[in-house]
Amino acid sequence: MSKKKSKKWSQHVTDNSDAMDLDKGVFKQRSAKKIADSLKQSSEQSHRRKSGPFQSAMSMLNFYINRAGDQLSKSRRTTLEKAKTELRKDFGRKP
Repeated sequence: MSKKKSKKWSQHVTDNSDAMDLDKGVFKQRSAKKIADSLKQSSEQSHRRKSGPFQSAMSMLNFYINRAGDQLSKSRRTTLEKAKTELRKDFGRKP
């Protein structure tokens, strides 16, 4: 018999993305600044990404937020939304 596929395909994408290698537990951190800094570092070090570092980092963050959907608590969602603002600041973009 074949193995049953995991229902959490988005977790597989997050863990095994071709865009960049993420630090373990990056989205579980409590600090929006730490999340943004980790995503920035990962996107800048990646040589496999197809777009610029800012776009890659923001896309991964948006992907995580969108896939988590209703499973995110209000405080978690707030932290991740603040991480977007921090990411924009880190890359010198307008908030």
